[in-house]
Amino acid sequence: MVMSSINTNYAAMTALQNLQSTSKDMLQTQSRISTGFKVASAQDNAAYWSIATTMRSDNKALSTVQEALGLGKATVNVAYAATESAIDVATEIKTKLVAARQPGVDRTKIQSELKELQNQLKSIADSSSFSGENWLSVDSSASGYNATKSVVSSFTRSAAGTVSVGTLSINTGTTKLYDASASAAGILDASRDSTGAIASTGASVASMDISTLTDSATDLATLDGYIKAADTAIKEMTSAATSLGATQKRISTQSDFVNALKNAITEGISSLVDADMNEESTKLSALQVKQQLGVQALSIANQSSQTILSLFRG
Repeated sequence: MVMSSINTNYAAMTALQNLQSTSKDMLQTQSRISTGFKVASAQDNAAYWSIATTMRSDNKALSTVQEALGLGKATVNVAYAATESAIDVATEIKTKLVAARQPGVDRTKIQSELKELQNQLKSIADSSSFSGENWLSVDSSASGYNATKSVVSSFTRSAAGTVSVGTLSINTGTTKLYDASASAAGILDASRDSTGAIASTGASVASMDISTLTDSATDLATLDGYIKAADTAIKEMTSAATSLGATQKRISTQSDFVNALKNAITEGISSLVDADMNEESTKLSALQVKQQLGVQALSIANQSSQTILSLFRG
C-alpha cells in the first residue's frame, strides 16, 4: 500500500514525470514536422548526420562537375558547328576549282570568289571561340599551349575517403583548321603537294591562287593538285567533325550519368535524415491526446492533499 504523505506526493511526481516525457516527445515531433528532418543535427544521430553531411558536400561537387560538362559540351558544340560550316565553304572552293579546270574560263574572276571563300574560312575559324577557348584557330607556339584539352567529368570518393576528380581528354591537334605557329599548321593552312597530302612545300587551301594559271599542261596539273588538296582537306575536316561529334555524345552520356548519380545520392540522404510526415503526424496526434491525459492525471494527483485534509475534519 502506498503511504500518503503531505511532504511527498508520489502520484503527482509520477504524473509530472510522465507529462514531461510526453512534452519532450512532442517537442521532438514538432521539430521534425517543422524542419522536415528526423536528423537535423549531430545530436539527433551522429553517424547519420556525418554521412549525410559528407554526401551533401559530394553532391555539390557533382553539381559543379555537371556545370563543367555543360561548359565543355558547349565548347565542343561551337567547334563542331564551325567545322561543319568550314566543310560547306571548302566544298564551294572545290566546286570553283573544278569550274576553273574548264579551258577558256576567266580564272581571275574565279579567284576573286575563291578569295572571299578563303576569307570566310578564316573568319569561321577565328570566331569559333567559347569562353575564351578556340580549338580551330590556334597558335601552338604560344606559351602554355596544349593540344589536349580536358573537361572535368567526375568526382569520386573511395572507401578510404580519398577524393579524386576525373577528366575527359580531347585531342584538338587533329581538329585545328589554322595554326599561327611557323613550325606547325592546321588542316586549311597546311601546305599540300600535288596529291593533296600535307607537305613542306606547296599551296594550302587558305592560300591557293589560280589567277595566273593558264591552260598549259603544267598549270592544269597544278590546278588538279589544288582540287585534290581541297578534297583532302574536306575529308580531314569530316574526320575532325566525326571526332567532335563522338566527343559530344560522350559528354552528353557522362552528364546524364552525373545527373542520375546526384539524384541517387539525394535519395540516399533523404532516407537517412528526412522525417516521414505520415508517421510524425500520426505520432503528434497520439502525443497530444497523451499530453491532455497527463495534465488531467497530474491535476487528480495534486488533489490528494485535499483528501488528506478531509481526514482531520470533524
